[in-house]
Amino acid sequence: MYESHFGLREVPFSITPDTSFFFGSPHSQEGLNTLLVAARSGEGFIKITGEVGTGKTLLCRKFMAMLGDDFVTAYVPNPYLEPRALMLALADELDIALPRDVGQHELVKALTTRLLELAARGKHVVLCLDEAQALPIESLEALRLLTNLETEKRKLLQIVLFGQPELNAHLADPKIRQLAQRITFHYHLGALRRDDLDFYLAHRLRVAGFAGARLFDKRAVNALFRAAGGIPRLVNIIAHKALMLAYGEGRQQVAKRHVALAARDTVGTTRRAWPWIAGLALAASLAGGITMALTR
Repeated sequence: MYESHFGLREVPFSITPDTSFFFGSPHSQEGLNTLLVAARSGEGFIKITGEVGTGKTLLCRKFMAMLGDDFVTAYVPNPYLEPRALMLALADELDIALPRDVGQHELVKALTTRLLELAARGKHVVLCLDEAQALPIESLEALRLLTNLETEKRKLLQIVLFGQPELNAHLADPKIRQLAQRITFHYHLGALRRDDLDFYLAHRLRVAGFAGARLFDKRAVNALFRAAGGIPRLVNIIAHKALMLAYGEGRQQVAKRHVALAARDTVGTTRRAWPWIAGLALAASLAGGITMALTR
């Protein structure tokens, strides 16, 4: 809607995890470095935690994209699966053809054979599980047993758990204490700091094609940080709405009031007063912007 108005090729603050928009803040870069070091050292289990919206899925995809040709990656975005279904999902990711009625023994044997085959070709297999706090205890134990598979030199399968902080409580269950003891690398992904936010906004705008001067004035950035608390997903949502508001008014820069209205229209922000009033203001401004665009 507003891309051409601001000189953009694409929407800069989408909440989809596009790796071209990955921003190397201190937290995200440290998390990525931890993942790369752990993967290359051949550790069995790696854990990344973070609050909702801090960029775990984007970090996961960036990590997988940066692994070289000697790695084979498997990705399960929704691991709320019982053990058999989880193993079938892994088999599918590893391109293992199986009959529909495959038995548990045959399934494990097929996985083992495929992992050994990949190891013989010098490949490292990494399984990334997003939203890992949803994994049933029985499925976590099944994964632990899979990581028992190893050659004399290294593990046949490495597993990275990406999850909300609830994952830590999940792993504290005595039933899977052996798994918890095998997590040798872990990192907690924090929110953006205020000093990072200017660079974050500039980075995403630059990737989206913006070549002008400052698009969000300083007061707008301060308001954005207060409202979003440094959570990247909230930053993106509010920034997107603020751009729509500025566009609706025909402005070339986002001001504090645009951010304030956008924040009040967004669930989960730290400033949620009068959301219905903000919603009306947002709708009215957008309607004005659409009308203006149609009459140009």
